[in-house]
Amino acid sequence: MTSFHYAFLVRDLATTRAFYRDLIGCREGRSSATWVDFDFFGHQISAHLGEPSLSPSALGEVDGTAVPMPHFGAILDWDRFEALADTLRAAGTDFVLPPQVRFRGQAGEQATMFLLDPSGNALEFKAFRDPAQVFGA
Repeated sequence: MTSFHYAFLVRDLATTRAFYRDLIGCREGRSSATWVDFDFFGHQISAHLGEPSLSPSALGEVDGTAVPMPHFGAILDWDRFEALADTLRAAGTDFVLPPQVRFRGQAGEQATMFLLDPSGNALEFKAFRDPAQVFGA
């Protein structure tokens, strides 16, 4: 399996751990006083102390819906997506775009949700009804 690595800035490691490890369920990896790694659904993300330069007010349009740009996230299987959505709802998450299904009953049917981490980094989680449709065609 090939994994990606993504490093990004966060304002505080304690709230970052509470969000990625405790709420999202990412296993914590190595860390220091200024950064922490997480197993983000099989990929390595590294949260480094600093002032995030991303602007959650920057928006792009996807099928007529404004979504935060840039963003990162994970494509999950359908059941894992629903479980994560339930966990986030129960925690009172303030979604940018709440969990919903796009292209219902069509090729490419997908569940999606957008949210911000405590530092304002935008995340999207997705699931495809048919995983073979991830790249379309």
